[in-house]
Amino acid sequence: MNINKTNPELRKQALLQWLNQLSQSYKLELKNISSASSDASFRHYYRIPAADGTVIAMDSPPCSENTEAFVQITKLLNTHGITVPSILEQDIQNGFLLISDLGNKTYYQVVQDVNDNELQSMYRSAIKVLIKLQKVPANNLPKYSSELLANELQLFTEWYAQKYKGINITNAELNTLQNIYKDLAKHNSSVPYVFVHRDFHSPNLMMPNSPNDDPGVIDYQDALYGPITYDIASLVMDARTTWEEEQQLDWAIRYWEEAKKSGLPVSSDFNDFHVAYELMSLQRNLRVLGVFSRLSIRDNKNQYMQHIPRVNKYIRQVALRYGAFDNLVRILDKIDNIETKVGYTF
Repeated sequence: MNINKTNPELRKQALLQWLNQLSQSYKLELKNISSASSDASFRHYYRIPAADGTVIAMDSPPCSENTEAFVQITKLLNTHGITVPSILEQDIQNGFLLISDLGNKTYYQVVQDVNDNELQSMYRSAIKVLIKLQKVPANNLPKYSSELLANELQLFTEWYAQKYKGINITNAELNTLQNIYKDLAKHNSSVPYVFVHRDFHSPNLMMPNSPNDDPGVIDYQDALYGPITYDIASLVMDARTTWEEEQQLDWAIRYWEEAKKSGLPVSSDFNDFHVAYELMSLQRNLRVLGVFSRLSIRDNKNQYMQHIPRVNKYIRQVALRYGAFDNLVRILDKIDNIETKVGYTF
């Protein structure tokens, strides 16, 4: 059987046929299968009652998703003590996996309902796990090069500014943006490199079964060998959850202090580190605006658009702080139809 298609119903039928072959071994109750989640990719997840609780079936179309990378990185992270799903069964050719269930509550689902003590405890645990992740050997992973960082920023121009906002970007503005992208990517790729999850934020952190356990980590299949500032920027300027600057700074300082203690190659001066992770957050959030716009326009996944104002606010927080981004602020004002107070600087 080779089901290399993206049609969800066709793939679900094929997945059920595969699971039926495993049902006796794991005592799968396939009549009670339910959707666990879907994400920004073409993957789908299904929760199934089984002998020892529940398991997750992952449907990852081979034409669009790299199931083999998920399996390999799962093994790597598991070897180094990161709480990730266990691979129970696999059909790499068709993109089907049966994995252990880390639970049904993410950080994103609970952060608004916990008190501050609980919140701070959760994020201290997340920082602890991030440092563990960054100590995982990653030299064999693809490199998050300066070229890749710069190329990703094209999503902002094409999908957010031009297609979503419908803005006519002049040639002069396009040249300005290209120079900004090049400079940002050059700066962000100049910091030390480590394991980079690429989406280390509240939706991809699973609440542990016990307060003493680490949170689980999911959605790491696109991990790269990249800048040490990337994942902490993702965490403290979370595209799905609003954190005010005071809270961002608190968690960033805690991370920086623990990273230094653990021997990770962060700057010895927090001011330098602060600039570095803020510029990385600017890079990431410009890309995120493009990704969310593409998900809405191309893939009809409109739920991501609710996060656009938050991401825009994070971008302006950084761009307004540094004079080097006056030109970017002016273009942002044009995109958002705001009377700008910033002129071009050359």
